[in-house]
Amino acid sequence: MRNSAHRSQPSANWQDLRIFLEVARSGKVTSAGRALGIDYTTVSRRIRSLEDDLGVVLFDKSKARGYELTGNGEQLLAHAEAMAGAADALRNEALAESSGLRGQVRIGTTEGFGNFFLAPQLARFQQRHRDLRIDLLPVPRFVSLSKREADLAVTIEHPRGGPYVCTKLCDYHLKLYATRPYLDSHPAIETTEDLRDHDFIGYVDELLFSTELAYMSRIAPDERIVFRSTGVIAQYTAALQGGALAVLPCFLAAQDRRLLPVLERDVVVTKSFWIYCHEDQRRLRRVQEIWEHLRGAAEANRAFLRGEAPAMTLV
Repeated sequence: MRNSAHRSQPSANWQDLRIFLEVARSGKVTSAGRALGIDYTTVSRRIRSLEDDLGVVLFDKSKARGYELTGNGEQLLAHAEAMAGAADALRNEALAESSGLRGQVRIGTTEGFGNFFLAPQLARFQQRHRDLRIDLLPVPRFVSLSKREADLAVTIEHPRGGPYVCTKLCDYHLKLYATRPYLDSHPAIETTEDLRDHDFIGYVDELLFSTELAYMSRIAPDERIVFRSTGVIAQYTAALQGGALAVLPCFLAAQDRRLLPVLERDVVVTKSFWIYCHEDQRRLRRVQEIWEHLRGAAEANRAFLRGEAPAMTLV
């Protein structure tokens, strides 16, 4: 990043960089102002001042798209994120006490795994650490760690790059499920060929947030998928109505006696969950403890996650 010709020593300060980070994350000066508790005109003025100090343009600005980072802005973002992470780590470590964990950890994950597996496991963990606050974000999309939406993520894709620490958390199986009333009132299913005569529940293909969810085409013809949703919980509750078959994660469906596995040896989809966080966050004691707790919970539930055990073990 080049400096302005008339300034040999840029005078950017941490407050300006904090404002820059908020604008980069939100793309809007109004949103950044609300997050920082300052007027949006102050945000605009400080961004202009920062650009003047550095002698570069950090944002392309338009009414339609808001504030978009330039190449120079992307370079500064990497440095500012590293500084913010180091500052957060220092501040958060100062809150830790030898007698227990303190502070807050926000965890982003997929909606099904978050609601049906992580929520009870994390609630049990929090009960043992009363001074720790846990925010769980189970959403049908990827949570951005670079924008600080979360401190830690559990996702169905390995991050492609970035300053992250990542490891596989577990494998899990999805199987075909139906209610007893459905099976009793529709043609018998003895082989995969029989599935041609049945209706299915699945994802809205054009709105998939990950290609890892594009498995229905290998199981059912498109014209037989009569109910679609962007979320697996909606598919689960729709399957309970007894109108169609659904391919569901075993950690969700195996606990519900109203759903029965169909062709459970022939229709099995294997996927994985990955756990990762920014390398600066990994050094925080409370992040380390939650990381290890979730790995222990996944290990204790290997059979359950594969649909080979009917109930989850809380650790």
